[in-house]
Amino acid sequence: MHTRTDQTAPAAQGPAGGEHGHRGQGASADRPWSPPSWEQIVEDHSARVYRLAYRLTGNPHDAEDLTHDVFIRVFRSLHSYTPGTFEGWLHRITTNVFLDRMRRKQRIRFDALPDDAAGRLASAEAGPEQVYADTHLDDDIQRALDSLVPEFRAAVVLCDIEGLSYEEIATTLGIKLGTVRSRIHRGRAQLRASLAHRAGGRDGIPVDHRPQPVGTAAVRSGLSMPVPVGPATRQGA
Repeated sequence: MHTRTDQTAPAAQGPAGGEHGHRGQGASADRPWSPPSWEQIVEDHSARVYRLAYRLTGNPHDAEDLTHDVFIRVFRSLHSYTPGTFEGWLHRITTNVFLDRMRRKQRIRFDALPDDAAGRLASAEAGPEQVYADTHLDDDIQRALDSLVPEFRAAVVLCDIEGLSYEEIATTLGIKLGTVRSRIHRGRAQLRASLAHRAGGRDGIPVDHRPQPVGTAAVRSGLSMPVPVGPATRQGA
């Protein structure tokens, strides 16, 4: 049975483990770490996972499906988790599930939409996360993100929206640091090309002469983004 995670769940903060960990139930200095319950993980982290899923998929329906699949994998994998950066573990699962889903879609040819697709799309309501997304990234930027190949999109989202370092992204995606740099470099270049129609802006200043935003602000501005330089950027994705 298909279930939906609660989109209005509180922002993720691991109890007792802080933002970067999750100590679980019954943990203490003289007892071994024990994992939290699956229900506690959903309660604490569903909002964060959904937000990342929305950025990767670009729409609330697929974001809900992805979030659902992520927590199924969390449930199945929790016994093998070793104490560390719990949110990094969730990032890794979310991006891996997303990339797996995209690879499956590329292998399947759809002749037509399901019969209920039109009704489902027409009846979709904007939830709290949808409102948040619309407020922080406009349609142009979301479409530009959606146009990236999944591997580039995941790297750019993790870096410029989630704020992960290149090293953390390399660990999350299981790729080399040079590949991370290459994907972010190429993804940002494609974003700039997709958003070229916005280059003039209201003040008419060309993109190349504007101050260069960094991090999340770079994506949100939709104008220009810094790209890493050095030999690592020339490595293939």
